[in-house]
Amino acid sequence: MINDVKVKLRLESMHERHTGLTPALASTFFEAASVCLSRHHDSPIEVEIVCNDSNSTRMAEFQKPDTRVSNAWANEIDTTECGAYGVCLAAVEVEERLVAVKRAETLTGADWYIAPIGTEPDDLEHCFRLEVSGIDAGGKSDVKARLRQKIDQTRRGASNLPAIASVVGFKEKAIEIQKVSDSE
Repeated sequence: MINDVKVKLRLESMHERHTGLTPALASTFFEAASVCLSRHHDSPIEVEIVCNDSNSTRMAEFQKPDTRVSNAWANEIDTTECGAYGVCLAAVEVEERLVAVKRAETLTGADWYIAPIGTEPDDLEHCFRLEVSGIDAGGKSDVKARLRQKIDQTRRGASNLPAIASVVGFKEKAIEIQKVSDSE
């Protein structure tokens, strides 16, 4: 199924929509995502999202980092991780209508708890675990390979909540999101 409506992937001000993010953390994720995307692209860009086998294209806008921002984010691994949090959270928001409500604990096989918009953060009953990853370079096959790794990771997690795995490929301008079933 193809849905080619150019809805915006809102990377900025995520704390206004995601109750599990503070303004400082949301700004950190936006800044890191801007650095990651600016390594390969000029804003705005079209991002291809594959969500549970449904394709869509979304517009994304980001800030071109100045020297100070680039120096602050000189560690590629940390920057890619933080940038991926921002991009993947924005993607599940627009594709699945789910927002971050809480950071996941260690060993849950995930990074965040996400829930339908309007869900109270203390009510994990309606939450999903969200595992996030990012890759700076590489093609679609690399994004898909990382997604398979993240799906396996969520299956091994110490939690009975359902899970979603997500991966952003910054150079490829691609995001893969997949609900995880217990079966292979």
